[in-house]
Amino acid sequence: MSFNLEQAEQMFSGVFAGLSPAYRLLRVAEYFSSEVVFTTSFGIEDQMITYLIVTEKLPFRIVTLDTGRFFPETYAVWQYTEEKYSLRIRAYYPNEQALEALVADQGINGFYYSPQMRETCCAVRKVEPLSRALKNARAWITGMRRDQSTERRNLNSIILDKKRALLKINPLYDLTRDQVTAFVSAHDIPVNTLHAEGFLSIGCAPCTRSVRHDEDERAGRWWWERDRTKECGLHINPDRDFNTAILRNQTKQV
Repeated sequence: MSFNLEQAEQMFSGVFAGLSPAYRLLRVAEYFSSEVVFTTSFGIEDQMITYLIVTEKLPFRIVTLDTGRFFPETYAVWQYTEEKYSLRIRAYYPNEQALEALVADQGINGFYYSPQMRETCCAVRKVEPLSRALKNARAWITGMRRDQSTERRNLNSIILDKKRALLKINPLYDLTRDQVTAFVSAHDIPVNTLHAEGFLSIGCAPCTRSVRHDEDERAGRWWWERDRTKECGLHINPDRDFNTAILRNQTKQV
């Protein structure tokens, strides 16, 4: 079927509300086939989506952005997931020159010193690798949900990303954490053991802590930054300036 992205956005948005996550993914596969990329960070939502992709035999590429700063528990569930489902999850890594320049400039943990330095680290370790992972993709699947944080409470099921020329698809957008947890438990889906220790949103080890019962799921991300949006740059306006002078200068050489 031939259509442009604007038409696809309207079509999917109109039918997603009445479908289960599995059927949402099936509808995406009907139209986009192998042009779909799913990025996993091995959190509970992403593990549910991986299970659905595998069990429904959907022709999507499953990739991860390995920053080099994952928890050991994250690498463990990555390995277990590949073994359990007999698949290989392709990893995209930071650009070598950009990463070396970043650490030379701000030190190994410079992200603690200012929001700008943290955003630059995220840009080098996550945002630039994402651009390579999504090259030639027409649809990008994520595990974002509305109740993960106040910033995401108005999340749509489908987002038209004009700069990347693709549709960003959030098949779990209207599910609660309890619903995801119940599904994962019922289907014996492997999960990161850190979830049971209060790490509800798991990113890089130096930038993630457990959360209290009265905090939202993403409160443990970059917790030292007060009153700031808890995002790394992957899921906000791609036109935003992330202070990536190091990244821009270094990637031109590659």
